[in-house]
Amino acid sequence: MTAPGVDGAVREKPPVTEHRLHPVTPLRRAWAPVTVIIGWALHDPDQAQRQLTRLTTTTLLLALAVLVPAAALYGFLTWWYTHFAVTESELRIRTGLVFRRTAHIRLERIQAIDVTQPLLARVAGVAKLKLDVIGTDKKDELAFLGEREARALRAELLARAAGFAPETAHEVGEAPARELLRTPPGDLAIAVVLTGATWGTLAAALVVPALLWFATHSVWTVLATGLPLLGAAGASSVGRFVGEYDWTVGESPDGLRIDHGLLDRTHETVPPGRVQTVRIVEPLLWRRRGWVRVELDVAGSSNSVLVPVAPREVAEAVVARVLPGVTVPPAAALSRPPRRAGRCVPLWWRGYGLAVTDAVFAARHGLLRRSLALVPHAKVQSVRLRQGPWQRLWRLAEVHVDTGANKTVTARLRDAEEAAALLRAQSERSRTGRRDALPDRWMA
Repeated sequence: MTAPGVDGAVREKPPVTEHRLHPVTPLRRAWAPVTVIIGWALHDPDQAQRQLTRLTTTTLLLALAVLVPAAALYGFLTWWYTHFAVTESELRIRTGLVFRRTAHIRLERIQAIDVTQPLLARVAGVAKLKLDVIGTDKKDELAFLGEREARALRAELLARAAGFAPETAHEVGEAPARELLRTPPGDLAIAVVLTGATWGTLAAALVVPALLWFATHSVWTVLATGLPLLGAAGASSVGRFVGEYDWTVGESPDGLRIDHGLLDRTHETVPPGRVQTVRIVEPLLWRRRGWVRVELDVAGSSNSVLVPVAPREVAEAVVARVLPGVTVPPAAALSRPPRRAGRCVPLWWRGYGLAVTDAVFAARHGLLRRSLALVPHAKVQSVRLRQGPWQRLWRLAEVHVDTGANKTVTARLRDAEEAAALLRAQSERSRTGRRDALPDRWMA
C-alpha cells in the first residue's frame, strides 16, 4: 500500500504488525464455561441440588474429564483468535471465537488509559489496559499483557494521541510524575469508620435478617436478604479500604496520575481538560478533623474519585491542579437562599449555597453531608431555569447547569429575580469561557 508524501513522492505505509496477548491469558478465559455452570446453579439452587444428588461418582469424574479440557480449549482458542495492532491512526483489536468483532479506536479520541493489576495478575507479572474513548460508554481492554509491555504500550498510545509522529512515539516513554498527595492508611481507616454509610449498611445487615426470621422462620429468606446486605456492608467498609489503600496522586504532563489498591493495584490517569465537575464532599463526622473527599465527573471516563480523604487545604491544592486558575470559594462566600425557601424545604434549605466567580459556578447542598460542586464556565453545555407551582407561589426558582459528563449541578431555591439574572449571566459566561478555553490535548 502506498500513499503520496508531502513532496508528491510516493511513500510506502509501514506494515501493520499484529500482536497477541500474554500467554497466561487462556487461564483467565478458561473460567468462562465454568462460570456459566456456577451461574445456573446459583440461579436455581434447588434444581442444581437435585441434579447433583442423581449423579454417581463415576459420572462426576467423567463430567470433570470433559469439562476441564473443554474449558482449557476454549481459553486457548479465544486467546489465539485475539489480536491487536497499532497503526498510524488507530488501535485495532480483533476478538471473537464464533462471532468476530474488530474495534477501530482512533488514537486522537483516546482520553485515558488505565493500567490495572488484579492480585493474581500481580503474581504472574501481567497487567490489563483499559481504554477510555470519547463517545463510548464501555471501555475496551487488553487483558493481559506483560507488565512492562503494558506500560510501554500505554506510553506510546498516549504519545500518539498527543500528536507525536508514529516513528518517534515509542521513544517518548512514560512522562515523569511528581507526587502531590499520599493518603496514610491510618487516616483512610478512620475515615471509613466515620462514614455514615458504613454504619447504616452494617445496621441493616444485622437488623433486617433478624426481623425476617421472626416474621417468616425461613432460612432461605434470611439468607437471600442478609447476604446482599452483608456484601453491601463489606463493600462500604472493608472493600473501600482495600480499594483505596495507598492512594497516591501525582502530576505529570499527561494529566494527574492516581495509583491505589491493596490487593488489586490500579494505575489511572485523569485526562487534562476533560474534567467537567469537581465535588468537595464533607461528611458530618469528618468536620472535626477538617477532612474532605474530592470526587470528579470526567467526560467519557469512569474515574470518579480524586482524593478519598485529606485535610481541606491539601485537597484544595490538588483541585487547583485539576482546574488551573480556580480557587475554591470559602463557606462565607456562599450565599444562602432567602428565608422563605424554608416554606419549600424546611430546615434543609440552610445547607444550600451559591457562589459564582470569574472561573466557576459553585453550588452547595446538604446539611449533614455537605457537597460543594464546582463547574468551570467553559464546561457548561446548557443552563435551565425551573420553577414549580409551590416555588412560584413563594417567588423562588432553581437554575440547572448541565455539563459534558451528562451531569447537572443545581442552584436550589434562589429568589426568582436572582435566578432569572443568573440564567442570563451564566449563558454569557459559558459562551466566553468556551471561546477562551485551551484545547483538550494530551501533554499540551
